[in-house]
Amino acid sequence: MQIKTILNQIQKHRGFVYGPVQLTGQSGGLVLVVDIHPHARNRPRCSGCGRAGPQYDRLPPRRFAFVPLWGIAVFFLYMMRRVNCATCGVRVEQVPWADGKHQLTTTYQWFLARWAKRLSWREVAQVFDTSWDQVFRAVAMAVAWGRAHVDLHGIAAIGIDEIQWQRGHRYLTLVYQIDGGHKRLLWIGQERRVKTLLTFFHWFGRDRTAALRFICSDMWKPYLTVVAKQASHALHVLDRFHIAQHMGDAIDQVRRTEVHDLRRRGRQPWLTKARWILLKRPEHRTRDERTRLADLVRHNLKAVRATLLREAFEPFWTYRSVDWAGAFLDEWCVQVMRSQIEPMKKVARMLRRHRPLLLNWFRARGQISSGSVEGLNNKAKLTTRKAYGFRSYRCIEIALYHTLGQLPEPKVTHRFC
Repeated sequence: MQIKTILNQIQKHRGFVYGPVQLTGQSGGLVLVVDIHPHARNRPRCSGCGRAGPQYDRLPPRRFAFVPLWGIAVFFLYMMRRVNCATCGVRVEQVPWADGKHQLTTTYQWFLARWAKRLSWREVAQVFDTSWDQVFRAVAMAVAWGRAHVDLHGIAAIGIDEIQWQRGHRYLTLVYQIDGGHKRLLWIGQERRVKTLLTFFHWFGRDRTAALRFICSDMWKPYLTVVAKQASHALHVLDRFHIAQHMGDAIDQVRRTEVHDLRRRGRQPWLTKARWILLKRPEHRTRDERTRLADLVRHNLKAVRATLLREAFEPFWTYRSVDWAGAFLDEWCVQVMRSQIEPMKKVARMLRRHRPLLLNWFRARGQISSGSVEGLNNKAKLTTRKAYGFRSYRCIEIALYHTLGQLPEPKVTHRFC
């Protein structure tokens, strides 16, 4: 079977025919060159308006990179025609295997974009003997097509969170769809201000916003303000992970302060190397760590008392009744306010301020999973780490949409990967 026969089966272009196939040697290795000719009755189409017109002249042969075959580079060779268009004037023709001035065929771009989900962009460029810029353009093309054809119907639950992507408190606001059977990245915005989230709701549209039933976020004030203004009808649920994170930060702050105080007073450093013993959940501690914690309890240290208060809060998430959960929360806050541990008191005051949103967790239980927001955030951070960071916002925006957006792809006769 000839290569031309295979191409006619998997990559046939209407109005064009494949010519001779030549295997040539170059400095970089073997190269397959496939000639393409227009059909005798094929009139060139204007690249501006897409209308067929008379041929004006032909340009020198131009090469388009195609998907490699057995590790051999493949190029299409074609003499582009210019069209004498009645509307646009003299323009280069439109060809079905490539767009604009791209040196890669569209098929090859989709091939690179799919591999860019599995490997880093640099690794894809090295494996397929191309440049990082070509891989970036391929991924940008795939993201642009997918964003233009994405289906936004039926979204009932969204999650809002932020990640730090550069030093100096440079943040991204990420909005996810967290419906039961469909979890994906919907939108990315720079910074984490009120204006940022307002831009999302304007992009999302009034009708889709009105269809939202659940919104999950942390306690960042700009997010709470915008959600209350734009989607007050939806059940706003606070993310359980961030509440646990605030408690862990409070315990660590108490431990650091107490370590410095013990050293200043010349007392024995009981809390040395005890950070993770205090921060771990009880079921994750080893036997030695449980023994060490039991020994620390005898010394009535504030860090240990803060840990016990955190563990005393855990039954809160097991309640089924909103009223009983609210009563438990009120009682726990009273105990914390009497503890004279300022970082934990700060957490208790924060939970009191957001009491209605916190109790919404029980109203939405079983219908959405707030943990999926943090899971998607971890994937977003992994995408950044895999690339060793991104210098520009456009690069990280394209990378995150490509990895987490579950964007659609065009239907083709053959998928190369």
